[in-house]
Amino acid sequence: MFTAYTVFAIVLGLGLAGSGVAKIRRNERVTTGLTRAGVPLAWFVPLALLDFAGTIGLLIGIAWRPLGIAAAIGVALYFIGALIAHVRAKDPNGMPMPAVLLIVAVLALAFGIASA
Repeated sequence: MFTAYTVFAIVLGLGLAGSGVAKIRRNERVTTGLTRAGVPLAWFVPLALLDFAGTIGLLIGIAWRPLGIAAAIGVALYFIGALIAHVRAKDPNGMPMPAVLLIVAVLALAFGIASA
């Protein structure tokens, strides 16, 4: 289970880091998707910082599992919020990526708990 948590933590961490960088750089695809979901531009940097915090928590969680579990819970909640935002904005095109990342976060959480 430790190896599975490590793999999911690294994969999810890389995805979150990339998402954070894209938000800060105002990548056109990311900006379009977030604004379509009703996210104001002023929220981009705080959301990117949450992405980076999730990455750091998941990676440190490889060595100290309680932090990894807490980070996985936070990341799962973050993507539940993202899905809710897309549902409320009636934006089904923006839902696949947060849904996949939510599944990866839940798997990281499950493997983190199993290997604690």
